[in-house]
Amino acid sequence: MIKMVVEVWKKPEMTDEQFARRWLVEHGALVRANAKAMGFVRYVQSHKRVSPEIDAFAQGRGWKRPPDGLTEVWWESEEAMQAALSSPEGIEASGVLQADEEQFIDAPRISAFLADEETIFDYTVA
Repeated sequence: MIKMVVEVWKKPEMTDEQFARRWLVEHGALVRANAKAMGFVRYVQSHKRVSPEIDAFAQGRGWKRPPDGLTEVWWESEEAMQAALSSPEGIEASGVLQADEEQFIDAPRISAFLADEETIFDYTVA
């Protein structure tokens, strides 16, 4: 499995609530509808929570302001990703998702990268 991690930033004129609903409900449904064409096998949105404790922790370390959320998208393999994204269906689906994203995401601030997960520990598994 391989995944893409995307920093997601809302448009400045949107409230946190408007952004969260638009991204989760409307865009989430659109991603689900286009997942097969894009070759996605898993899609996760991580929405930023308000936390004065984490804000103080980050500021104490000199960290920059975080994005409004993260998207993680998985493919079976890098080859499966390349095949899906270069197919006519994948190209069309990508255009549909991009057009929707431009309505609520601050596109010039977005960054993305491919990642391999390496679990160091997981105390949630018995």
